[in-house]
Amino acid sequence: MAERPVAGKGRCPRLALILLLALLTGCAGQPSTPNGSSDAAAGTSGSWVSIRRGDTLGDIAHRANVPLIRLQRFNPGIEPRGLAVGQRVLVPSQQERAPSGGPYRYQIRPGDTFTSVARRFGADPSRVVAANPGVTATDLKVGQLIKVPLGGSASSGSSTASSGSTPRPTRLPDPGTLPGDAKGWPWPLDDYDVARRFGKDAHGTLQPMLLTTGKGARAKAVAGGQVRFADSMRQLGQVVIVHHPDNLQSVYARCARLLVDSGQRVERGTPLCVVGTASNGRHELLFDMRHGGKPMDPLTVLR
Repeated sequence: MAERPVAGKGRCPRLALILLLALLTGCAGQPSTPNGSSDAAAGTSGSWVSIRRGDTLGDIAHRANVPLIRLQRFNPGIEPRGLAVGQRVLVPSQQERAPSGGPYRYQIRPGDTFTSVARRFGADPSRVVAANPGVTATDLKVGQLIKVPLGGSASSGSSTASSGSTPRPTRLPDPGTLPGDAKGWPWPLDDYDVARRFGKDAHGTLQPMLLTTGKGARAKAVAGGQVRFADSMRQLGQVVIVHHPDNLQSVYARCARLLVDSGQRVERGTPLCVVGTASNGRHELLFDMRHGGKPMDPLTVLR
């Protein structure tokens, strides 16, 4: 019998926040927020909260009265030094726990299934089912506590690729079926080195791909679509977010100068921004891709 998501009614973020939310989350083409929960006042234990200007994970942990390390472990895909206004963070309840090495104690929220919970923490769904023998997968209830054993999914490698090469994609929990034409897309730069591949770092934090290039290089759209955001973001510099058909998004960050405007239609290869210079003197582009608001390895679609 297929899993049934926990019933729960949500809503899409207000239009004023959609452009900012697209970097790390999204409506995924459905009228619901992550896990179907609604926005809550910042710092409310057990709820999703939105990052406000000047916020840090430490601030949110303090307001919610939860340990910072627990907050970080319940948000494995968030980079503490790269928070963006409007980005959503799950604040664990006082009943939830995230011990090093697991198993985590997780509280079911609207829209959850064993598979979606396992995907969130990079776990094997079959191990989650086995760890909860008294829980029926098709009858999860909001507020119910379950165990989430960690591991069971392949992790990323640490090698880098030189200009024009095609390293193997990082294997992460499947965010859904990609459209058949989402393959063979060009890289966002003509000349590049892969300074950091997409995947989890030594602390388990999911990191986007980082590319280095030459001075004055222009990042180009990897596919046609509409620019949903073209402006600055805290700690990310100038950022361009392009929405493509089939609920795919591409993100180009750490730009020095924007070449497009929000709302503009672009084609594959359209110059989007001039790559900026990092504090180490390198010219770096932070490149990220999302499918239905969920992170994905760009190497699954790039040629």
